[in-house]
Amino acid sequence: MDVSKNALLIASALFISAPIHALTIEDENTVTEDAVATAEAPLAANNEQSPQNEGEALLSEEPGAGVESELSEEEQQQLAYLKWAEEFEASLNYQTGAIELPGGKASLNVPESYYYLSPQDAKRVLEEGWGNPESELTLGMLFPQKYRVLDAESWGVTIEYASDGYVSDEDAADIDYDDLLSEMKADTKEESSWREEQGYPSIELIGWAEQPYYDEATHKLYWAKELSFGGSEANTLNYNVRALGRQGYIVMNFIANMEQLEEVSAARDEVLTMASFNDGHKYSEFNPDIDEVAAYGIGGLIAGKVLAKTGFLALALVFLKKFWFVLLLPLYWLKNKIFSKKAEQ
Repeated sequence: MDVSKNALLIASALFISAPIHALTIEDENTVTEDAVATAEAPLAANNEQSPQNEGEALLSEEPGAGVESELSEEEQQQLAYLKWAEEFEASLNYQTGAIELPGGKASLNVPESYYYLSPQDAKRVLEEGWGNPESELTLGMLFPQKYRVLDAESWGVTIEYASDGYVSDEDAADIDYDDLLSEMKADTKEESSWREEQGYPSIELIGWAEQPYYDEATHKLYWAKELSFGGSEANTLNYNVRALGRQGYIVMNFIANMEQLEEVSAARDEVLTMASFNDGHKYSEFNPDIDEVAAYGIGGLIAGKVLAKTGFLALALVFLKKFWFVLLLPLYWLKNKIFSKKAEQ
């Protein structure tokens, strides 16, 4: 059975908006009421894979053939998904420390409280793990160390580079963010019509989740938008970070939910400090005689004049990620059923 494809089919029938927790067990015959707990974070190290944690203990307990035959087809699919998830996460290469990003223009310095995944691993997470359509490689992804990539509470940061030229910051101090928001709402409404025609959920820009801020000293900026997809009761967070360079800028988008705004905001500055341009590519090294200048300034960058290349990729990822994780919700009940039957044999 191709679990990575069938899992999304099961998700549509099991969707519930309740919080989801990773599963733990103390041994194969004892299941306590405290078994539902957040799984331990991957113990990432440079170029090392994360070891099994307690949340994966369930998968190491293989039920007997008699027990498995008594499970419904849906329960067997859920159990197969758990086994696939364990193998998937074990196959990723979790990295910390100094990371040279592809292209040679920028680097990351990833502390032990986070881990980095390569472009290839990030693509697997986005497509195989979170169920998104096939897309081009990013420059990788960042995750907080306390979460595994398939944890329901996890969030990640995609990293890309836009080679649109030097973005002048001369307009930064003059931007009226209320006017800018009105313009963005109109653009989003137009984009929503196109999305619906293409079979994607509608989208509405509710407002700023965090008003834009530009740091003139570091040439980095951030802003966050609150969005509604397809009439969903729960709104979506789109948190954007940009680091300006000599010939373009680093695009960092947090893939998270509105209820994670406080956590993401607290992590923002630490994430900002991780990324830096290498010598020869820094904003201060701009040469007007030979370097191209972008067709927009800070206001245009925030408004999404490059939306097709950056922003809406992250928006789509957030929406699809939530449907993938509904698979984990009924697994606590399934675990009890499996091991209670094993105890009876």
